[in-house]
Amino acid sequence: MNEPDINTKHSPYSARLQALLNKMPQNVASSYTKEQLLHLEHALSQKGTKLPVDIRGKLSVPFTTRRFFFVVFAGKEKREISRSEYNVKRSTLILCLLIMIVVSSLFGLLVLYLIKSAMGINIFEHFSLGIWGWFKAKFL
Repeated sequence: MNEPDINTKHSPYSARLQALLNKMPQNVASSYTKEQLLHLEHALSQKGTKLPVDIRGKLSVPFTTRRFFFVVFAGKEKREISRSEYNVKRSTLILCLLIMIVVSSLFGLLVLYLIKSAMGINIFEHFSLGIWGWFKAKFL
């Protein structure tokens, strides 16, 4: 078998491939064909998918030799979620929907109360919540 020379300093393969092959036993690393090494090289050189948010930076602390780095990635999750994550997601959605229904119902009742009060309809004589008076003073 025509084995490529992978252990020389002047190897045509990248440092990443060299590091990967150096972690393997010598007999396994030397068993790859030239074509297999080229495909490994290609696979290692490909970047991951482009993310919508990819922010990398360095922060230097003034008057010291300390530097810090930060990395922020954001994008659509492509992995399948676990059952517990699914349950949390579903519970959160149900809670948000219930809150939206309660808030919408309360707002609808407020609007109906203001319409009733504007028309002068009193359901209970000598009783008022005071909302119509506040609304009239504030907005009308």
